[in-house]
Amino acid sequence: MSAGELVTVEPQELKFAFELKKQISCSLQLANKSDNFVAFKVKTTNPKKYCVRPNTGIILPRSTCDIIVTMQAQKEAPSDMQCKDKFLLQCVVASPGATVNDITPDMFNKEAGNVVEESKLKVVYVSPPQPPSPVPEGSEEGGSPRGSVSDNGNFSGSESVTATRSFVEPQDKSAEVKALVARLAEEKNSAIQQNNELRQELELLKREANKTQGGVSFLIVLLVGLIGIIFGYVVKKA
Repeated sequence: MSAGELVTVEPQELKFAFELKKQISCSLQLANKSDNFVAFKVKTTNPKKYCVRPNTGIILPRSTCDIIVTMQAQKEAPSDMQCKDKFLLQCVVASPGATVNDITPDMFNKEAGNVVEESKLKVVYVSPPQPPSPVPEGSEEGGSPRGSVSDNGNFSGSESVTATRSFVEPQDKSAEVKALVARLAEEKNSAIQQNNELRQELELLKREANKTQGGVSFLIVLLVGLIGIIFGYVVKKA
């Protein structure tokens, strides 16, 4: 378990039971051990390969948050079952009562003077459960981290900014779905509004037509009356 000042992370490695052509998921738990609202962001060196839900969020004081990381189906297995992908968890103190909507990229910008707690997590492939195997599972320790990363997985020194830039935020497909639903809702509202406008125009046309018909009927009655008077006059004269 990582021992940061704001958040602890468990586990420190993302373990995937690797299988070809199959999506695989694993989970992380973040525990806020402070009395502050903490905003977090998850980045990875290979954003097209993974989906993180949620990839940003707010952890309430003395509370926990579960994150699901899903690896997309792979067509080929890596040599020696070694993976070089890494994840970066960034945490920063947020304003009291903050929500996800209050999170901005600037909050995690260390160049702006913000105090950002960072933890690096590596990806480990493990073999899926198989019956029965007398061979004990091999060591899960991967290669030594790069020079820009300390032993506890945190970035330090002048190289931390450069190392952080190598990580990119993975896609959160739930956000894409929400955007699609919002767009469809807007299109539906627009269609309803257009329909209402067409109905109003139709009603107006009907009223105009009724008025026109009423005027024509009155003229016909008037003409018939005049013809009757003239005819009666002519008959009398005869």
